Amino acid sequence: MPRVVVVSPPFRSHAQPMSVLAGSLARAGVEAYLACAEPFADLASEAGVGFVPLTVTRNANTGVARRTEQGEREAARLEEFLESTRQGAVPALLTQARHRGEDMLADPETVLAAIRAVHQRLAPDWYVVDQLSYPVTLALHCLGLRFATFCPGHPSYLPHRPESLFGVPQNWPSSIRPAPEDLAPLEEAARANDQSFTESFARTAGRHAPNRLAPGRAFALASPEAVVFNYLPFPWLPRRETPGRRYLYGGHCVPPVPSSPGHVWEGLVRRLRAEYRQLVLVALGTFLSARDDVLAALVRGIRAHRPDAAVIVAAGDRVSAMAGHADSAVHVAETVPQRWLLGRVDAMVHHGGNNSFTECLAAGVPAVVLPFSSDQFSIAHDLERAEVGLCLDPTRMTEEEAGTAVGTLLSRHPAGLARWKGTARALGPDWTARRLLEAMGHRSEARLRPGGVVSDAAR
Repeated sequence: MPRVVVVSPPFRSHAQPMSVLAGSLARAGVEAYLACAEPFADLASEAGVGFVPLTVTRNANTGVARRTEQGEREAARLEEFLESTRQGAVPALLTQARHRGEDMLADPETVLAAIRAVHQRLAPDWYVVDQLSYPVTLALHCLGLRFATFCPGHPSYLPHRPESLFGVPQNWPSSIRPAPEDLAPLEEAARANDQSFTESFARTAGRHAPNRLAPGRAFALASPEAVVFNYLPFPWLPRRETPGRRYLYGGHCVPPVPSSPGHVWEGLVRRLRAEYRQLVLVALGTFLSARDDVLAALVRGIRAHRPDAAVIVAAGDRVSAMAGHADSAVHVAETVPQRWLLGRVDAMVHHGGNNSFTECLAAGVPAVVLPFSSDQFSIAHDLERAEVGLCLDPTRMTEEEAGTAVGTLLSRHPAGLARWKGTARALGPDWTARRLLEAMGHRSEARLRPGGVVSDAAR
């Protein structure tokens, strides 16, 4: 039985899908472990895999970014980022570019020592590493250890050609189209990061692995054997062809049947569905839930335009700020059981995060997307092109626009939703685990469990 360690950074939006993949690997016949910071041990337990305490960055987000304990510098960068999202797409992306070194490559030497210690303790056959955990990928490269790359965001985060710049969207949604002159400073900052990261990789590799092939361009370093995209295989995505490397588009990392969140949530949804004709979920992610001004505009717009619709809002640490908007039709909570709710709502408003996008597709739920930063603009572009939802610019959105957009989705499902729901459901974490085992040279031995996976022989 092969032993595999799945390494995730300490962010719930990354650790959750990676823990789901670890569970699917275990069901496919692997001795699987999730390696992450201590607060994420619960995810390993839920997935039925072992847990390895491992911290690979000083940044963290255990579910509500502002309530996560972290250093003073990390907290200050978070506040600077949140403020930049009020100014628009390019300022937000520029702030992220300025923070990139501290956020993503703070201490590669310490990470290398930690990975070496994990390997000495467990001696796994190979690893699965988050593509955005650059110090971990560099450590595995330097140590000569086998690994597969897991891309938690948009596939463009792994550059596919020399001119592709990490942090500069290659495609934009129709409502957000920066002028070339506005993008110039962002492109300059991205090129500087590309050079800085690549030079840092070369220095570290020169000290610790002088006899190994140089790592090359840092942002493009990935497994030579297998790359998993937690994304759907949209036909307009760039073709990737690297000799010896398998590219797997897994669609999503959502468990087949989310567990019940308990009688309180079940009772709430029963009441709202009995009293109102439709139900809308609003969740802007673990970072951007801090934008209570946008949350408030969404609630007012939806309720004014569709008084027959109830709303559930994930407000993070802004629950008290949203208290004046809560009533019998509007439920505000710090966090929500999103995957469970997607089986019970008629539409969702989210920020264009990869998890929310792919989870909506797997559930067949149309979405209004408000992209603020990161890869959210590329995802919003794909949402529009796939005809599975609508996109609005959160810095210019009016209450009327918000209500109209949600009302449009409640009145009729987008044309592409049925098609891409079918594609998403044909893929998923169990499909990905089996294909990943094949790519890494193992035969899948999926085990039968009640309500779970049937053996590969029966498929």
